[in-house]
Amino acid sequence: MSTATQDRPHVVKDAKGKRPSFYEAPGMDQAMSMIMVLANEIAVIHDRLDSAERVAAKAGIDLAAGIETLELDQAALEKREAWRQDFLERLFYLMRKDAHEAAGAYTKEGYEATIADIAVGNL
Repeated sequence: MSTATQDRPHVVKDAKGKRPSFYEAPGMDQAMSMIMVLANEIAVIHDRLDSAERVAAKAGIDLAAGIETLELDQAALEKREAWRQDFLERLFYLMRKDAHEAAGAYTKEGYEATIADIAVGNL
């Protein structure tokens, strides 16, 4: 992992305003966004693994056997978990943003107005 990735500050980059919608089915835009994040990650992993295998082969190292017998210490496990959490944040970005926006759309005044409308039979 590069130091640029490790030292990257966590910055929430939520765009303001309504997002364009490309699909009619509810949730399809979010699903496509998640698929594209996954596709990007897979492409990067593929290239890095290919590079590692080529470097190891040049050095006469059986990388596959080393990977199969590798035992990680606690620090390595924690580092992997931190990466995983960052990845999941990026993967579920749109869902998290939509949930945050939806939570902010409901106010006490709006709730009370709805109750009042129900009470007088307007809904």
